[in-house]
Amino acid sequence: MHTEDRNQLHPERESVWAGIAEQITQDIARGEHPPGARLPTEHRLAQQFGANRHTVRRALSSLAARGLVRMVQGSGTYVEDFAVDLALGRRTRHSESMLAAGLEGELQVVRWMHLRASAEIAHALQLPPRSRVLQIDVLGLANARPMHFSQRWFPLPRFAGLASGVEQTGSITRAFAMRGVADYQRRESRIAAILPDALVAQFLRQPAQRPVLEVHSVNVDPNGVPIEYATAWFAGDRITLTVRHDV
Repeated sequence: MHTEDRNQLHPERESVWAGIAEQITQDIARGEHPPGARLPTEHRLAQQFGANRHTVRRALSSLAARGLVRMVQGSGTYVEDFAVDLALGRRTRHSESMLAAGLEGELQVVRWMHLRASAEIAHALQLPPRSRVLQIDVLGLANARPMHFSQRWFPLPRFAGLASGVEQTGSITRAFAMRGVADYQRRESRIAAILPDALVAQFLRQPAQRPVLEVHSVNVDPNGVPIEYATAWFAGDRITLTVRHDV
């Protein structure tokens, strides 16, 4: 019998280890297990969750595969240094994501400019070819450590002056509100692992040989009109991205 067939026969086993992994993830995000800390032993975790050690070990292995913990033979399981699990959902917000991870988030505007939209940008924002757009390059920080660098494009003239709002508030959400957009949702996110170019590696303070997570996203206003197209590069050794369909 194939592995997937066995799993289908015992879906409750899947839910048990996945539930344990999710609870430990939340505990890490709340700071109950700080970076570098050793988690309780498999035996203690099995007692805590009322599960067998094999189920606990599978949960820990899934967290290790996501980069949240590392399992050291003969020593234990440790929380990775500055491991952050971010959710990408319909209402993705940098500050809220950092707060949920127990961190202080901040956005810094690196530069901004007006330019003609490329075919890719115009298509994403549903604009005529070579329409004028605002580009804002942003560095996302958590506890003063770079988490992501992004280039973001907004239609003009609707969002003229948005860059100064981001500079003043450190938040794109609050800058949007200043321009009359009280809420917005993410329509799509496309994720790939790539090697960063020199600029991205410089802002993330990492070697160019270390992969990053590249995310292309489109945000829309309550009427479904695209208001932002962005490409963000996340430091692969500091970030785990979880796609959520309920948030």
